[in-house]
Amino acid sequence: MRKIAAALAVALTLITLGSRADADQAGFSTSYQRIPGAGGIEIGAVVLTPTGQGDGPFPLVVMPSSWGLPNAEYVGQGAKLATAGFQVISYSSRGFWDSGGGIDIAGPPTVADVTKVIDWADQHTPADTRKVAAVGISYGAGTSLLASAQDPRIKAVGALSGWADLIASLNPNETVVLQSVAGLLALGNVTGRPGPELASLQTKFLTGDYDGAIAQAKELSPVRSAATVVDKINVNNPAVFLANAFEDSIFPPSQYTDFFTKLTGPKRLLLAHGDHSTPEASGAIGLPNETWEELAGWLRHYLTGVDNGADREAPVQLKSQRGVWRGYPSWSAVGQPRTSYLSKPSGLSRTGGMQGTQQTGWTSGIGAGVPTIADSGVALVSGALQGLLSIATGVATPLVDRSFAGVWSGPVYTSGALVNGAPKLHLTVTPSGQDTSLFAYLYDVDALGVGSLISHKPLTLRGATPGKAVPVDARLEATSWEVPAGHHLVLVVDTVAPRYLGRSAIGTTLTFSSPAGDPSSISVPVAPQSVRTLEESGT
Repeated sequence: MRKIAAALAVALTLITLGSRADADQAGFSTSYQRIPGAGGIEIGAVVLTPTGQGDGPFPLVVMPSSWGLPNAEYVGQGAKLATAGFQVISYSSRGFWDSGGGIDIAGPPTVADVTKVIDWADQHTPADTRKVAAVGISYGAGTSLLASAQDPRIKAVGALSGWADLIASLNPNETVVLQSVAGLLALGNVTGRPGPELASLQTKFLTGDYDGAIAQAKELSPVRSAATVVDKINVNNPAVFLANAFEDSIFPPSQYTDFFTKLTGPKRLLLAHGDHSTPEASGAIGLPNETWEELAGWLRHYLTGVDNGADREAPVQLKSQRGVWRGYPSWSAVGQPRTSYLSKPSGLSRTGGMQGTQQTGWTSGIGAGVPTIADSGVALVSGALQGLLSIATGVATPLVDRSFAGVWSGPVYTSGALVNGAPKLHLTVTPSGQDTSLFAYLYDVDALGVGSLISHKPLTLRGATPGKAVPVDARLEATSWEVPAGHHLVLVVDTVAPRYLGRSAIGTTLTFSSPAGDPSSISVPVAPQSVRTLEESGT
């Protein structure tokens, strides 16, 4: 595998870059290197050095690869950065492809490898290691954020489709994202060598010891989550550029928005529709890409000091499903919550309302453990269809079986609305079993009842007392969604979703209620649509 990866890296770089290394014009040279990593392992790396741009030193961009991908992942983007005067090192992450060691799930050795690469660059390239950026997608993004807490030489970070909280990403509200975890485990075994921690986790997972796997993951997660070391990142004060997809099925956006809010240094957050890495994948191989173009400007400003306006852009940029970018001064400013109270599902349709006044004193039961047609789609597929082709995960709301789901319908928006931010659901539920999973879906629904999924969230009750009412709160995933005039919102809550490892047993029940003094409700953040776009703000 190492020989294949090395050959691929060299071939791609020679084909893509060879004609540009001209001493009379701005270009770059390329080489494949074996760089000493933490603990004595070797790291397979593609090194891109500027040519025709003086002798340097050049700001350094270190790019750890994504989970399962080799160092050739960033060659196209690395070519652009090297041509612009950056020393670039794109390398295969520890345990994958041509790099040694075992996959340790962004453990301390993987993070230390970033520092080792910077040290090597200081000795073997014309890099200015006082001006370093760590940039990556997915696994490389998480590694880059963690490294910025450990190495003060890192002055800028580009973390695309990454995580800041590993458990909140893969086990949201005590509900394992089954399809994503299974996919990551399979890819790790095909493209790399699991280290002891990963091997132990996957053994538990494959043998059905899910509780054991979750417990072990919770022990490992703090060391592997940038949210845990945000204070150290703030002390080092790198300029942090975050980007993610609203429908990301591996690292959903809300854990990023929480982390973004805690950062005190220069920061930028871009969120657009799509699944894991789809907003920026094309840019990694060098194709035109708005996320990478924004990041390149960010790096130029914070590593070279050029006055290109990157520090004057609105820190939060959201792209709606209709392709409109809008800028905001903070995450809290993206939308103002509008609370609707849930009324009892009733009538022939067994549908409740979403009303402006409190509705209390009612109960409504459903059977648990049986799926309905309400669903969040297939991991890595459904979100990509939304982001690339504007094909939403849909549902015919009249066909949702009310025997196994609670359904509530809101009023029609006569002038449309911009749902911006993370909706919040508050319910009181009474399970008949100890373990029950709930899946909440918020849809944009037309006059015929056809809905497009705006946002969703799982939540699992573990060890509940059967027959005892429990208040639950679920923050749905962040979104930026333009609801057309004539449409309305519909909330569906059921108990089974194929994407997740649910805990609802067939034959159990779940009762919704709205007690006096604690009404069930949903709060939907709505923003004015007349705000500056990314283009209008000069980006």
